[in-house]
Amino acid sequence: MSRDDMSGLEEKIGYHFRDKSLLRLALTHTSYANEHREKGGGSNERLEFLGDSILDFVAAEYLYKEYPDVREGELSKTRASMVSEKPLAACAGDLGLQNYLLLGKGEEMTGGRNRSSIVSDAMEALIGAVYLDGGFEAARKLVRDAILMDLKREDLFMDRKTPLQEIYQDIRKQVTYTVTDETGPDHDKRFTVACVVDGEVIGTGTGKTKKAAAQAAAAEAMKHTGKRN
Repeated sequence: MSRDDMSGLEEKIGYHFRDKSLLRLALTHTSYANEHREKGGGSNERLEFLGDSILDFVAAEYLYKEYPDVREGELSKTRASMVSEKPLAACAGDLGLQNYLLLGKGEEMTGGRNRSSIVSDAMEALIGAVYLDGGFEAARKLVRDAILMDLKREDLFMDRKTPLQEIYQDIRKQVTYTVTDETGPDHDKRFTVACVVDGEVIGTGTGKTKKAAAQAAAAEAMKHTGKRN
């Protein structure tokens, strides 16, 4: 794959740039820019700054609307965990973004292509580039589709198991979680977990880990109780 051809990434994010130079800039690390100063191009640092602000806002808006009963302090902690380096790099990895990065020779040789800090920064820069090229709604869609919806499937949002346990403890019932299905190769497993109360399945969920699937099952079970939180 030629890194000059970034159309594959555009397909994955569902957005095609009118100004291809913005996409290239978003994927240009400082190490590459420093080695190619004669070409007059910059790095993605300024786009990263812009994208970081957009990501923070969209994540805050999403949490505010999705979790109306959650207090400000918990919302802030959850947003911070959502947009931190590790989960952001994981979402970028799902897009294969690291394969399109433009890195300097030294950075390439020392494994920079798989370094979470570099990949997560590039993800933020990509958000900034989409914003400049297509406006806020295009950037919002990228954040929601490529980051928030992906993270929602994992154990990075609200803890649902604890409040669910508390509800049933009050009426002396035990909540248990059982893995009911496991699919996919070792490097890409998907688990299905059932939330069971007194022998009755009250929620099911899927995830890339058993823990994430259990949280999804608990979230589904919370709907069964008629409570959002």
